[in-house]
Amino acid sequence: MSNLEELTLYLSIQRTESTHIDGDHLYNEIFIHMPQLKKFIFSINTLVINQNIRINLPSNNDIQRSIIERGYQQIASYTHKNSIEEKSTCHIYSLPYQFDRFYNMNCHLQGGIFDKVQIVMMTERDHPFEQEFFQLVSNCFPFLRKLTISSYQPQKRKQQLCPIITFPYLHCLILRSANVDYADQFLNDTKIHLPCLLELRITYESLVMITYNFTNDTTRLTCARLRTLTIYGSYVRPENFHTYFPLCNM
Repeated sequence: MSNLEELTLYLSIQRTESTHIDGDHLYNEIFIHMPQLKKFIFSINTLVINQNIRINLPSNNDIQRSIIERGYQQIASYTHKNSIEEKSTCHIYSLPYQFDRFYNMNCHLQGGIFDKVQIVMMTERDHPFEQEFFQLVSNCFPFLRKLTISSYQPQKRKQQLCPIITFPYLHCLILRSANVDYADQFLNDTKIHLPCLLELRITYESLVMITYNFTNDTTRLTCARLRTLTIYGSYVRPENFHTYFPLCNM
């Protein structure tokens, strides 16, 4: 290992009564043992749970500075603390981003171009994902194929008029643990255009609400293109169900 010149790490870590992974951790656990290391590609998600102890967590700027001071200039990071649950998340990664998936994204993403990423999982407990954030996601992840949204926070600016957002390659959309506002935004073709969407996973309650019991014309076009539909919750299909999803395999 001491002669290793290149290292690629993709990690998700949960720590208790501790702090986030930063440049000092990377140096003490990795760099000091690999003096020949010349190329380090990484994506590290850290979830810290401190319920029984008070620890001053480093700021996002502190974390970035600690890595840059160790000689790695091309990096990005974002942090978020949930004070109610005593949980904090941090994502640090090298640039340009080299992985095909981006997990645990929240509203603190600053931007960038992630042209290798095809799978994204968005998770947020404190703040809603507003329409302008989805525009940012569309710009940052131009080749996105699979998107999971996990947030029960309702949108606050859903009546705001915005240009139509396009996800040109999105193939699969998962909304099992999402507020109905996100289903309304993504399946409404006056808000988001999904020309390649073939698979949808959603609760029956949300599906009925945003399609107005399968009569809404603004969601009909997107739904009519679906090939695979996974519905969570008990239901009885109404008579007009198959005309609304003519190509679906259930």
